[in-house]
Order: sequence, then C-alpha cells, then structure tokens
Amino acid sequence: MSPTRPRIAIVGSGFAGIGMAIRLLRMGLTSFTIYEAAGDIGGTWRDNTYPGAACDVPSHLYSFSFEPNPGWSRAFGGQAEILTYLKHCVRKYGLAPYLRCNAPVHAARFDETRQVWQLDIGSADGDAEQIEADVVIAASGPLSRPAMPQIDGLERFEGKLFHSARWDHAYPLEGKRVAVIGTGASAIQFVPQIQPRVAQLALFQRTPPWIMPKPDKPVGPRMQWLFHHLPFTQRFVRGAIYWQLESRAVAFVVNPKLMKLPMKFSLGYLRRRVPDPALRAKLTPDYLLGCKRVLLSSDYYPALGQPNVDVVTTSIREIVADGVVTADGTHYPADTIICGTGFQVNDYGAPFDVTGIGGADLGAKWLRDGPEAYLGTSVADFPNFFIMVGPNTGLGHNSMIYMIESQVQYIAECLRELARQGARTMNLRHDVQRDFNARLQHEMRHAVWTTGCRSWYQTKSGKVTALWPGFTFSFRRRTRRVRADDYRFAR
Repeated sequence: MSPTRPRIAIVGSGFAGIGMAIRLLRMGLTSFTIYEAAGDIGGTWRDNTYPGAACDVPSHLYSFSFEPNPGWSRAFGGQAEILTYLKHCVRKYGLAPYLRCNAPVHAARFDETRQVWQLDIGSADGDAEQIEADVVIAASGPLSRPAMPQIDGLERFEGKLFHSARWDHAYPLEGKRVAVIGTGASAIQFVPQIQPRVAQLALFQRTPPWIMPKPDKPVGPRMQWLFHHLPFTQRFVRGAIYWQLESRAVAFVVNPKLMKLPMKFSLGYLRRRVPDPALRAKLTPDYLLGCKRVLLSSDYYPALGQPNVDVVTTSIREIVADGVVTADGTHYPADTIICGTGFQVNDYGAPFDVTGIGGADLGAKWLRDGPEAYLGTSVADFPNFFIMVGPNTGLGHNSMIYMIESQVQYIAECLRELARQGARTMNLRHDVQRDFNARLQHEMRHAVWTTGCRSWYQTKSGKVTALWPGFTFSFRRRTRRVRADDYRFAR
C-alpha cells in the first residue's frame, strides 16, 4: 500500500462509520469505501422504526460536535429526526461516492504474505465479491443484531411474530391480543404507543427496570433561531448537558452508594404514577439503580395501569400455537408476539467472520473469553483492524457520540503513525492488550454494574464487557494519541 493512500474499508454506516469517513476526508484520504449491508445508511436509527422510537440522550449532545443541528425539534430526538440528521451529514460532507449499500461484509481474512485484508462482500442479488483492503474499520456497532428469546415452542406460534427492531408496519395491531416479551429500552417506548390500539396487551417482565421521568419538550422557534444565528449558545447548552450527565459517573463508577438518592426519587415517581399497590409491587426493582440500564419514560407507567394491560412476572414456560404459557400453567392468548428482547452483545462472536495472524479467529476468541480489545479499538493478532464502539466503550450515563469521536481520533492517529513509520501494518502487542484489560476489570470492581444484577452488559460468566468503567473524558485523554510502543510495525 501507499503510506499516504491506504485502501480503507469501513463496515457500517451509522454514526461511527459516517463520523470516521468524514474524518478521513478531512485528512485528505479518499481511498476508502463504506460497505453497508442494508439498502440505506443509518445503522440502529434506520432499523429501529417501532412506534415511539427515540433517543434517551438529549439531542444537542447526541450529534457530532463538529456538526451541530440548530433545528432539533425536541429535547430528545426521535428516530426519524436522527436519521434525517445522519443523511444530512452524508450529503453535506459528500460521502455518497464512497458508499456501497446492499453490500454486507461476510468475512475478512488477513493475508500474512501480502500484508493485506481480503473481504468477502455480498450483494442484493446474492452474488459474492472479494476485495482487498489495507485497513479495515468495523463500525457495525454492538446493537445491530436483534436477539430473539430462547423460548421453547417459539417456532410453533401461528400468529404474527416479530422483533421490535424489525417492526412490521404493514401489520395492523388494532383489536389484536398482543404479547410483548421484554421490558427494556425499546419496550418502554413502544408499549405506550400501541396500548390504546390493541384489545389486550400481556407484558411479560423478567426484571423491572429503574425508570426516571423523561424531561422531553419541544424546542421552540426562538431557541432554534438563537442556535442558528448565535452558534455559541448551542455549544454552551451542549457543554452544560455533557457535564450534567458526566457528573453521574461518580455514582456509576466511583461510589455506587450515591445511587440511594436517585433510587428514592425513582421510587417516588413510581408511587405517583402507579396508584395500584399490586401493580406497583411488580414494577419495583430489587437491585441497585444503574446495575442495569436506567430508562427514561413519562408515559410507560400510566400505560401499564390501563384496563387492557396485564403485567406478567411469572416466567414463560413455552410458546404455543395461539399464545404464551407461563410456568404456573396460565395460558395467555395472543394474535401477535412482539419481542423487545434487545440485541446480541455479549456471549456472541464478531459481527462477521474475522481471521487474523496464524488463523486467529476473532469470533472464537470473544466467545471463549468475552469480547475484549485495547481501548475498545485494537485487538492483538489482527493488524490494521480497528473496531468502533467495541468492547468496554459503552456508557450508562452519557452520549456514545462522544466515545465515537474519541475512537475516530485514535484511529486517525493510528493511520498517521503508519505513515510516519513507513509501515504496511501495525499489530497490537499481546501484553498491552492483556495488561489493559486486567486493569480495566480491576477498575470495574467498584462500578455499579458489578453489584449483583444480571444484564446485557455482562457475559454469562459475569464479566462486564460492554461498558467503560470511568469518566468519558478519561477515555478521550487515552485515545488522543497513539503510543507507538504499544504496537509492532511491519515495514
């Protein structure tokens, strides 16, 4: 490869892929292609179109720092508005010529002899193609593969069955008996939207989430005018939101005992919104706030109190042709089952087959040890292979866009370091990865996510592999520069 014009393959066109592509153009690099499996850009904001889909991070912070949007219509952006923003970024920065849609990456293999990556690319018509790249940037994200529940008899259900991330808008829910499995971040948004439309809604809850009211409100034309004509005002608002959210990390990662105050507030909110003591008991969490994802909603609790809703806390025994049967033998008839059961994050392999030095299998490594990387970005034995929103980069308190921009900076510095070294590849040292993850798990001991609950943040063994155990600005500091000694360069 040319040190100044490496062939770069970006896999995925969500916030991470688009942000990375914009940085490459700003660096003067045009030798890249974005490979997108779907027919359009957008990642999770393209796929999750369920009723009520919206972000739980304020709009002014859930956007690129270099591309503020003065026209946000609400404090918390909805799915359609966020997708529109991403498409605006593609247009403004001229990414269309570098984008290939309907081009899923099935596998990536590192050719040790030639020091290049070989990628197997699919197409809409099923044809396969093999391309070469000097650098691969996996930006498909952890929330891209819907997880269906492992329940006996699911395949025997004769009604309509779909996952919330694959919502069937052509299917009418009016007058239907609907069973919803799961009470996570998606369910608390779509349940209030469909409750008035359905005849009966059975909500199957395994563990009640901690819920805070969502301080959402419209952004009026005066504020939009101010943000547009005086951009520093929007930067001020963004900074204020960032530090407000960042202050919560003290309770998440420093001293979980500080969660007692927000727990008291959340329980008070529950009492005010759910007057029925029996229902309130079902919805009261018995674990420390923050151990699982804290959810925001101002209409979820009122929806559950409606006469056509039944919150079921008995575990599901099986799915039958016409409904759901719980462990106590109760049969809940259903015309429709909607799975709000999240995504394949832990205890799953890589998003596509990745083979590195000596036949190293990234998916097998992650299945054996849990997802692991250095700064969530580099993995030993996989030269010039970078991951965005990788292991231990997730957050429970702030905006992932901040973390994405930090990784963009780090990968850009890696590319510059390759050029400075006059090298073809850079491969992370095993001891660097091992020591980093040992320190990371040590720091995790004091975080709220290790206080006893089970969540998608963890592997089955209990290892927290999804979240960053610290302040976001500490991650930004560690990704600002590349330490050349962390890598071995092949020239």
